[in-house]
Amino acid sequence: MSFTGGRYRGSVKDYPDFDANQDAEMLYKAMKGFGSDKEAILDLITSRSNHQRIQIIQAYKSLYGKDLIDDLKYELTGKFERLIVGLMRPPAYFDAKEIKDSLAGVGTDEKCLIEILASRSNQQIHALVEAYKDAYGRDLEADVIQDTSGHFKKMLIVLLQGTREEDDVVSEDLVEEDAQHLFEAGEQKWGTDEAQFIFILGSRSKQHLHLVFDKYQEISGKTIEESIKGELSGDFQDLMLAVVKCIRSIREYFATRLYKSMKGLGTSDNTLIRIMVSRSEIDMLNIRESFRSKYQKSLYSMIKNDTSGEYKKALLKLCGGDDDAPGEFFPEAAQAAYQNWELSAATARRLELKGTVQPAENFHADNDGKALRKAMKGFGTDEDTIIDIVTKRSNAQRQEILKAFKSHFGRDLMADLKSELSGTLAKVILGLMMTPAQFDAKQLNKAIAGAGTDEKVLIEILATRTNEEIQAINAVYQAAYRKSLEDAISSDTSGHFKRILVSLALGNRDEAGEDLDKAVEDAKVLASVLEISDSGSGDSSSLETKFMTILCTRSYPHLRIVFQEFIKQTNHDVEHIIKKAMSGDVKDVFVAIVRSVKNKPAFFAERLYKGMKGAGTDERTLTRILVSRSEIDLLNIRHEFKTLYEKSLHHCIEGETSGDYRKTLLSLCGGDDD
Repeated sequence: MSFTGGRYRGSVKDYPDFDANQDAEMLYKAMKGFGSDKEAILDLITSRSNHQRIQIIQAYKSLYGKDLIDDLKYELTGKFERLIVGLMRPPAYFDAKEIKDSLAGVGTDEKCLIEILASRSNQQIHALVEAYKDAYGRDLEADVIQDTSGHFKKMLIVLLQGTREEDDVVSEDLVEEDAQHLFEAGEQKWGTDEAQFIFILGSRSKQHLHLVFDKYQEISGKTIEESIKGELSGDFQDLMLAVVKCIRSIREYFATRLYKSMKGLGTSDNTLIRIMVSRSEIDMLNIRESFRSKYQKSLYSMIKNDTSGEYKKALLKLCGGDDDAPGEFFPEAAQAAYQNWELSAATARRLELKGTVQPAENFHADNDGKALRKAMKGFGTDEDTIIDIVTKRSNAQRQEILKAFKSHFGRDLMADLKSELSGTLAKVILGLMMTPAQFDAKQLNKAIAGAGTDEKVLIEILATRTNEEIQAINAVYQAAYRKSLEDAISSDTSGHFKRILVSLALGNRDEAGEDLDKAVEDAKVLASVLEISDSGSGDSSSLETKFMTILCTRSYPHLRIVFQEFIKQTNHDVEHIIKKAMSGDVKDVFVAIVRSVKNKPAFFAERLYKGMKGAGTDERTLTRILVSRSEIDLLNIRHEFKTLYEKSLHHCIEGETSGDYRKTLLSLCGGDDD
């Protein structure tokens, strides 16, 4: 077993009562005669540790005078053969074979080179170099030099030396010095001094580099990953990012590699095989936990859905368990989900919500009214003045301007603005001149009226507003449209989705704090829903009713405790269960509530990002969120946007919009976090 100390985190362990001769005999019988018993082969080989498999090879040779690997190659084919034969090689020889294959033939598999050399320890690198020499009679460094070029080659050669510092003692002075050198080599320099990046990232200890990355962010205002993406390119950039990811968390690095190998059309089987074989006796349990926490699905379930036949069975054996199965989800991953809710509760208690638009100092409604009249009078319109005044006043101040304008000029400022402006600029300026309740009521009416219903808008507004905000919307909606919001929703939606929206539209969410005993009971109700979903029995309408009762009526502080208790009882995060058990608009509204409870600014940040991602920009979403959140929590949304997407909201708006509409949105945004 490759494990040498501490708590073992591999998925494959030494087989108890191991007998190499007996196993060799079983394999011989499985391959003897017409056809082969592939299931017996995979079951035996995936149940033995690597050093036990090596003993089986030796016993097979002694008993039958034959090479077991040659016989396996003869009997098996394709991906299954590659996987089984890979398991029969010692780890260093397996890595050597993967490297040899990546260098052989036309073109080089740079991703394989990067993955292996960025993730292995000094000891593993030394063993790899020796195994390569022994197996192929060639010098690995010479072959890498021959097949690669530039800075990419230089960094690979540094990694091949296996000389990364391993001292746990870290010098604070050297940390600051290295961080400063990296900053000067990249962000502060015209062009990039790649040699500094290669030296520091290729030779310093992991403990040291963790602190360097933190210090670098302090100095530059950027993560080291952001700087690498901005300063480097191509395979060299990919290699340096892989090194950083492995320094930060090797388990997350491999979890991401596995996910990408199975995501989308087709499966990258070589990557899947390489990681499952090479990590099965090192840290597969850690990788599984990271995979489950990061992607809200188990590695086991993704392999099961993406592969087939004996190949699938062998991979699943190496995986070692399904983290989506009841009782199987690892305590470590469950604890991580639990701690996320704990962090959410702690953050909510201390978080100060801040808008980007504040009341203007020395405000004078009459003067602003006169300036706006002047901007719209005569030939042409002074849009800059309109934008500057409207976006730099609080909503309460804008309402005073409306009154002053009417008093001075006997005119309706809203009507004048509508006449003078057009398109997206008109929508955002007019939206800002409405009260928040008027604006939300109008957005809801637009979502309901006309052909089709915009369910996303209904969900976004009703799932995120406070009781006070919803009650104000109801009053405005009734006055403006001569119909209650409840009736409007009921006439335009149906089923459980309608019932959920109507419940939210009542604005009757409990505003008390958390109640632990009640939270435990609520979690039990949600857990019973999980049992109904998993068994396929029971009434699905009952399932959604129970969710609705709890998610639509309990306070946010209470729901955070409920969701923590839910994890304790089921080892699953409630959002994952909603996605698994429900579908369509019902799923979307419940997920929106959960995300709003967890982190409302992050919920809006995601909505903004999706509004600008891909082909075309969803101006309605941009306008709606920037107008409605500008005085509540837009500054918090900006910070979440930067954290989630590693780019500023200002930068994205600047790139996705134009003209006066862009000026208005950027003014509301209030600053560039890049």
